[in-house]
Amino acid sequence: MEKILVFIAMVSSLMFAKSETEICKKCHPIIVEEFQNSMHRKSSFYDDKIHSAVWDKHPSKEKGGYSCAKCHAPHGKTEEDIKKGISCSTCHTIQNIEYHTQSSSNIYSKDPKTFFSAEKGRETQKITYKKESSFFGMNKTAVGSPYHDIDYTNENFYTGQVCMGCHSHRKNSDEFTLCKTDKDGAKDKEQNCITCHMPKTDGSATTIRKSQKHSFHGFAGARHKPQMLSEYIELDFEKTATGFHILVKNKAPHDLLTHPLRAIELRVTLTRDGSTAALKTNSFIKVIGRDGKPSMPWLANAIIVDTMIKGNEKRVITYNDSVKNGDKLEVQIGYYAVNPGALKQLNLDGEKELKKFTVLKQKYFIVK
Repeated sequence: MEKILVFIAMVSSLMFAKSETEICKKCHPIIVEEFQNSMHRKSSFYDDKIHSAVWDKHPSKEKGGYSCAKCHAPHGKTEEDIKKGISCSTCHTIQNIEYHTQSSSNIYSKDPKTFFSAEKGRETQKITYKKESSFFGMNKTAVGSPYHDIDYTNENFYTGQVCMGCHSHRKNSDEFTLCKTDKDGAKDKEQNCITCHMPKTDGSATTIRKSQKHSFHGFAGARHKPQMLSEYIELDFEKTATGFHILVKNKAPHDLLTHPLRAIELRVTLTRDGSTAALKTNSFIKVIGRDGKPSMPWLANAIIVDTMIKGNEKRVITYNDSVKNGDKLEVQIGYYAVNPGALKQLNLDGEKELKKFTVLKQKYFIVK
């Protein structure tokens, strides 16, 4: 009898994995729709052109392994699994995080039918599906989800710590840090990775229990819904004796953009007496490499250039262009998903989408 029950559980688990998105959509239609367009869903080299371009040059590709699968396709043992990238259950079964020198790791729950989640006021609750009746059985209501149990007690889901298994840091074989996110940004319950990248937005989280808001599951970032992050950038103007300053405040606890392939530009145009002129463009980048030249991440052992705006930094950019009362300044700060200087090296120079300059914040100032 015990073997039969184990077999049924295994079959149930396999069926859930194969049709996970369809099952989740039954109760979470808004969330699934958001997730389908997210970079988490499109995390493998099959759906991400930038990741694919880098992977094409990686020495591990010739050996037949997918060394990026740990984060880009955690359940990727077959081609079909890799194509799924990150799934709903990937994140919602993370029980804990282990920190290691080279990179951190997600520790997944051994119970695939219990999902971790966070909801203010339910921090001590574990919900198992059941039907309750009242008024002598006349009113019947369901509690929980018929597809999975819900554990609200995992503190990692309230602080953003749940994100750090993949987003804390990454070192290559030379022990060189390729990217890093300050762990302090995943400690506070009021403002953390989740509150910034998964802000509360209109719509019910589930059809079973209605709510006015839900956490955005499109995962706002540079490449998807960047406008959601614009509130963490402040632009200001300051007139000087010889010109003016543009002040850029990064309110995020990490670099304004953390990916080493990104490039930020600050663009300013000056309008005077009906005539408009573009002033000097300022770029903010982080370039990694070897022997003083840019290189692929696995070869890098040094930072070649780093002008990226740091976490909680207020960067002052000086312009020596004289201004007078009545002048109008249009200030834009935006980014390229791939530094234009790296497009050709990655064989991406034919991708119009990646050549596009995306404005993160725009502001107008009148000189007085």
